[in-house]
Amino acid sequence: MSVAVCADVGSTVTKVVVVDVADGALLASAAHPTTVGSDVWEGLAAAVTAAGAGVPGGVRGAPWLVCSSAGGGLRLAVVGYEPLVTARAGVRVGLSAGARVVHVAAGRLDAPEVARLRAAAPDVVLLVGGTDGGDVEVLLHNAARLASAGMSTPVVVAGNVQGRAVAGAALRAAGLAVTVADNVLPRLGVLAPASARAAVREVFLRHVIGGSGLSRDGRFASSVRAATPDAVVSGVGVLADRVGADVLVVDVGGATTDVYSVVAPDGEPAGAEPVSTPEVAGWWGQARTVEGDLGVRVGAAGVVAAAVAERLVGDAEAVALTAAAARRVACPGLVPVDDAGRAVDLRLVELAAVVAVRRHARGGGQEPGGGRDLRRVRWLVGSGGVLRHASAADAVGVLRRLADDRGGGWLVPRAAVPVVDASYVLAAAGLLVGEFPQAAAGLVERYVLAASGVASGGRRGVGGDTPVDTR
Repeated sequence: MSVAVCADVGSTVTKVVVVDVADGALLASAAHPTTVGSDVWEGLAAAVTAAGAGVPGGVRGAPWLVCSSAGGGLRLAVVGYEPLVTARAGVRVGLSAGARVVHVAAGRLDAPEVARLRAAAPDVVLLVGGTDGGDVEVLLHNAARLASAGMSTPVVVAGNVQGRAVAGAALRAAGLAVTVADNVLPRLGVLAPASARAAVREVFLRHVIGGSGLSRDGRFASSVRAATPDAVVSGVGVLADRVGADVLVVDVGGATTDVYSVVAPDGEPAGAEPVSTPEVAGWWGQARTVEGDLGVRVGAAGVVAAAVAERLVGDAEAVALTAAAARRVACPGLVPVDDAGRAVDLRLVELAAVVAVRRHARGGGQEPGGGRDLRRVRWLVGSGGVLRHASAADAVGVLRRLADDRGGGWLVPRAAVPVVDASYVLAAAGLLVGEFPQAAAGLVERYVLAASGVASGGRRGVGGDTPVDTR
């Protein structure tokens, strides 16, 4: 029997499954707290050892296919032309690229503002400002200020087309790593996030895979095949290809909440037409957003802030959730021991999922109206530790809340089947699909489709009354 070890090193927990590469059978699984305080390799090795103990013959010599989000959310500072338009656009670009925005500055940078930016200790600065053909002075002024600030932080320049090359050159002359992207706001009222989001995401991927302090040597970085969102997006593609229907996946983690959707055009199967844009990875109409301010542990405070901004919670609940979120930020390994604590976790998951899907469906941070049409989604899949460990009724209740979100300004699914990825196979399927496509297909057949009463065969429509097993 030939097996592969598939591992996801999360910001809080490292999950491992051992898969028979011949047919996709799940042979064993294990989890271990991610050892971010010492060396993440230690937690990974411990999880693999525990999983291997449940496999006849062990896993010695088996390939390790690893994805990671252990670096947590990237710390992003946004410097824009003014607060309500370009700076706000920059914030949305950063969040959907997986970053956590730790500082926002608008207008001409002065010495005190530069000091505040430095104190925020960002991992990257997103410099935006001015519509194409408009003012370039603020963009160039801010580039000069950053160049003379004595910082070593990489900068993504995504401002006025007439000024961004000059701004980039000034920053490079100061020894800074610079990526020049397309303007995030080429015209008033037109948000174009794709190029800047891709640039920020490249920094995010380097951060979560090989971020400083994660491992003492190169073993971990050399073992990682992909960032977790990239592995899951490939697994979602396998699922969409098998079911032949629109799919929406929400993965609520400790640091980020990731949303994936496959939306096929009328008359086309969900798996058709491969494309290659920053938000789409392998299947027609597949989009991915990574919300860097939404998580149920290190990102918990961002969930509460976003829920308040979206008017999903009242004042009294916001106060209670703020305190609960602070405890989770301070102790990412917290495991609730009573019903009250578990209820708080479920509420944070629900809020994170609703906000993340609203943002995803609105289309890159645009205001309500427009964006992705998710009305035909037939499979609504939830993932993440809290959902997997919740009761079936609680987990499905969270997912059904998404379909009931009539006030969010997006086109909600009309007949979605709620499913929980309880065996955590989507990331594993994504890791396997390159070398072991048969095993990847077998995983989703065995542990998603079969558990939900859907026959194999691929590209079949799924009825809204399909029975679902969310164990």
